[in-house]
Amino acid sequence: MLRDAEKTIGNLIDKQKIAYIASVSSDGFPNLKAMLAPRKREGIRVFYFSTNTSSMRVAQYRENPKAAIYFCDKRFFRGVMLEGTMEVLEDQATKEAIWQFGDTMYYSKGVTDPDYCVLRFTAHSGRYYANFKSESFPIGEAITE
Repeated sequence: MLRDAEKTIGNLIDKQKIAYIASVSSDGFPNLKAMLAPRKREGIRVFYFSTNTSSMRVAQYRENPKAAIYFCDKRFFRGVMLEGTMEVLEDQATKEAIWQFGDTMYYSKGVTDPDYCVLRFTAHSGRYYANFKSESFPIGEAITE
């Protein structure tokens, strides 16, 4: 089914404006949230998102880094779920690397706003769904763009 996972899944991801990220609550239940598409990706293994340091999701990732992200192409009814871990990054270099014009709408103090941080997701496996079939696949360190 997946001849070239990197290319097929990368193309699906790049066309989506929304990503869904999942965390684990302190009670052990999954929490899911829609986010803007990742600011940057390295292959289908590493993804960078911007968010508020004060958010519930950041607190959950700090307590338990297990995470999943999901991308859905509703036009063709296909999608990909990636499982892995989420890190909360607050170093200035990373924040500046994904900062975009207009972000002051979310972070009024600019790129140095203490309520602005970066989420870095690193996948270890995935599951792709298309044509009424699904397939699991591993993601190794060698898979990058």
